Formats: sequence, C-alpha cells, structure tokens
Amino acid sequence: MSDENQYLHAAEDGITRCWWGKDHLDYRAYHDDEWGRPETNDFRLFEKICLEGFQSGLSWLTILRKRENFRTAFANFDFNEISSFDENSIDELLQNKGIVRHRGKIEATINNAHRAIEMVDEFGSLGAYVWGWEPTSRESDAGKAAHTHPIPNTTKTSVALSKDLKKRGWKFFGPTTAYAFMQAMGLVNDHMEGCVSREISYAARRDTQVPK
Repeated sequence: MSDENQYLHAAEDGITRCWWGKDHLDYRAYHDDEWGRPETNDFRLFEKICLEGFQSGLSWLTILRKRENFRTAFANFDFNEISSFDENSIDELLQNKGIVRHRGKIEATINNAHRAIEMVDEFGSLGAYVWGWEPTSRESDAGKAAHTHPIPNTTKTSVALSKDLKKRGWKFFGPTTAYAFMQAMGLVNDHMEGCVSREISYAARRDTQVPK
C-alpha cells in the first residue's frame, strides 16, 4: 500500500473508508452513519461528551457496544434528569455491569449535567455553545493541509475548548477528549481524502443550520 492511501481501506462492499472503520462492523456502522456528521441536539451532544470521557483509557469499541446500556443508565443523557442523581444513584451505577463502572467518570457525568444546565441558561442551548467553537478551517486549527495523513490528537481549538470548560467546572474533558468529541459530532470533518463519508459529511454540514 502506498503512503498516499495507507489511511484508506477499500472494503468488500466496494466502499472506501478511513482505515479505522474496517476492523469491526460496529466501527463500520459508526463511521458510515454517525462520525463526523453534524449534531445539534443538546442531549445527543451531552451523550457524546460523556461517552468520550468514559472512553478515556479504553477502546472506543467497548463504549460503542455498551452505548445502549449507558443510555438506559443515564436517562438517555437528559442532563436535566441526571442532575438529580444522588449518592444512591452512584452506588446503583457502580453495580451496573452494562456500563463502565468508574466512580470518577460517573461523578463527572453528574457534575457535568449541572454544568450543562448552566450553559443552557447562559447560551440558550448546549449546542449554541459548542457550535461557537467551530474552526474556520481545519488547516488553521490543526496546522495540516490535507487528510492523507494521520489525524491529530489535539488542535488549538480542542485545547482552548477544554480549558474553557475546565474553567466552567466541567470534568473529564481534556484536550484529547475534546478533539475526539469535535470529530464525533461534526465540528470538524476528519474523514480522509478519498473516504466516501468525507463529502457526505461536508454536505450534511452545509445542510445543517446550527444553533446560534
């Protein structure tokens, strides 16, 4: 495989994808249908923030396969409901084998639910805050001119976003987690040049009216 296409994979279905979408059907579905597509719903945005935090130190495949369990355990990521979780709720979650049983991450999710409510009060929606961080271009944000190379772990925007959220009291959301969130919810389009989803994601962004 040449350097030019080593980050692409032509699958048996005839579709060329980013290299990471080839190994598991779970990854393939996530790559094709969700990753990089613009998300504006507050609860889905909060879900992505929380799950990126839970993923820290684990494989994303683990999180994908537990996602429905997470949704059930955390009130479908309705941060208004999660904000009412108490110590008994934490104890129950720590006994839930269907999720990642990490006290710090569970407590961070509850804390962040309170912070999300504060953000809605200030900005009108969580989406309005998040989309305010959309970079003017990937080149200016990541300092790279094309998508024929490995994508970065952090960018200027992810560092600044993480720093701002930390000031606002959010937890488990460092620069690397912030950039993974930006990629997942479509704030940036990191599908490789030649990946079928790259132009699909760009078209979806053009057709999406983001909250202001």
